Amino acid sequence: MVKSFYKRIIEFLRTKLSRMQVIMLIATLVGFASGMVAVLLKTLVHYIQHWIKEIPVSHYAYLMFPAIGLLVTVFIIRHFYGGQLERGIAMVLKAIARKYSFIPLNHTYSHVITSSITVGLGGSVGLEAPIVATGSAIGSNISRISDLSYQERTLLIACGAAAGISAVFNAPIAGVIFSVEVLLAETVVSYFIPLIISSVVGVLCSKIILQEASLFNFVLKQTFDYRNVPFYILLGIIAGFISLYYARVFKRTENILHSWTINVYVKAIIGGAFLMAIYFVFPPLFGEGYDSVKTVANDTFSHFSDNTSLFSRLGDNWAIIAFSALIVLVKPMAAGITIGSGGNGGNFAPSLFAGSYLGFFFSNLFNSTPWVKIPVGNFSLVGMAGVLSGVMYCPLTAIFLIAEITNGYELFIPLMIVSSISFFIVKSYEPFSMETKKLAMEGQIFTHKKEKNILTSIQIGEMLQDEYVSLRTDQKLKDLVEAIKGSEKNIFAVLDKQGKFTGIIELNDIKQKLFQPDQFEKVNIQSLMKKPAGILRLNQDMHMVMDKFDHTQSWYLPVLDPENRFVGFISKTKLFNKYREILSSQGDLYDQE
Repeated sequence: MVKSFYKRIIEFLRTKLSRMQVIMLIATLVGFASGMVAVLLKTLVHYIQHWIKEIPVSHYAYLMFPAIGLLVTVFIIRHFYGGQLERGIAMVLKAIARKYSFIPLNHTYSHVITSSITVGLGGSVGLEAPIVATGSAIGSNISRISDLSYQERTLLIACGAAAGISAVFNAPIAGVIFSVEVLLAETVVSYFIPLIISSVVGVLCSKIILQEASLFNFVLKQTFDYRNVPFYILLGIIAGFISLYYARVFKRTENILHSWTINVYVKAIIGGAFLMAIYFVFPPLFGEGYDSVKTVANDTFSHFSDNTSLFSRLGDNWAIIAFSALIVLVKPMAAGITIGSGGNGGNFAPSLFAGSYLGFFFSNLFNSTPWVKIPVGNFSLVGMAGVLSGVMYCPLTAIFLIAEITNGYELFIPLMIVSSISFFIVKSYEPFSMETKKLAMEGQIFTHKKEKNILTSIQIGEMLQDEYVSLRTDQKLKDLVEAIKGSEKNIFAVLDKQGKFTGIIELNDIKQKLFQPDQFEKVNIQSLMKKPAGILRLNQDMHMVMDKFDHTQSWYLPVLDPENRFVGFISKTKLFNKYREILSSQGDLYDQE
């Protein structure tokens, strides 16, 4: 009923407004819905963790909750989502590239439920990736019932993500930049207005509803000093290599746990036990860790709970330096264990966490010498941008995010230095981020290469021409003549007695025999066929299809299923026409009135 009422409103608005104006209104709705969901998710996690702190039991009782969170999350995914839940930003990118920007409706709430339990009960991951997935799903489903085009659905997906990020961090510019930098491989100027509208509406939701203490912001205590530029350059280099370390350790840890062929509940318990041990030694790793990040970035981190009594042997100053260094190294393991054991969350917050402790360690290490004094808070904040840029491959987002949460652009120069150096280093070693590498290598998501993106968006099934007459090897030339009379095609597939594909017949090869009626009963089809220059498979992507056309110089290629049964031909002409059609549709939204 609500859906039909909404559709009637949209149809009425289309009679009164231009298409672009309708999109602006829908972007406002998407921004509001995504912003409210982001606020709901942050509030849920805040209250769960507040409840944990208030439990009147042993000081170490909180160590049990991560295992409980993993068990509950696994139970929900197993019993309500079929045991599978596509997670995070990679899911959104795949939907844009391979599913025409359609995201299933259950993604509008599944990530809110599972990530709030995982993170709220102490999982060492962040809420930003689930918020991006949820906001994107909201944008996709609202645009679907609004009967928008593929290009417009993609834009609304980005609007939902922008609103979610801006609401979480109180950073509307960073929300827009994130969507452009991470989700939209192709961007035109007209995209920015809907993105800005959604982002502003999202941030207003958090400003109005959330308390100031819940917002992630800082006040700079020291201004930028150009004499510290050499130290920022060095921090950028270290942040780049720490980002590579983070990505590889996280994926390695996650993949090891995923590869265990044991009961999912047993795996969750084992993962919870690992986290319990890690949190006992490093309590700040519990949950998102934003409170700990605030302490570090505000340079008020002067003591910590040394449950093992190992660090206290080093003295106060060196104990903190050693503790912060190990925090940076252990964080990706904790995040990998949380996800690999069945939890739901992302690496946005963990990368900020690792970066803040990296900057804190770096500055305190130099400050422990009598020759150097650099601002701890500033380097902690800039370190956050460096590791975020290197882990998530979003240098512009990192720069604007830290600039906005510090309520000014005083650190803009060091943010640019550290983020760009870190990003350059990781790009030199890995062309794709850890979350998208596998999908990018398989051609499952868009990259920043326009021609490949167009091919990625084309499915082999929609290019398939299946209205072809096939012949059997035991038939005669007369049967081919009859097939030619009833068909406009000039190529035919030949099958064996079991229905398996064996070859093709092209009219250009047999023209002379068509004028020899005395041969119609004598010549077998098998003697007329030939092997095709190449064969395509149903599961191949269009990059491989285009490569095969280029290699064989053919205009038609047969497509077979996994059992080698013929399913149709693909025409190079039809493929080129589809390519041009998609290319022409990627224009400015203002031109689509």
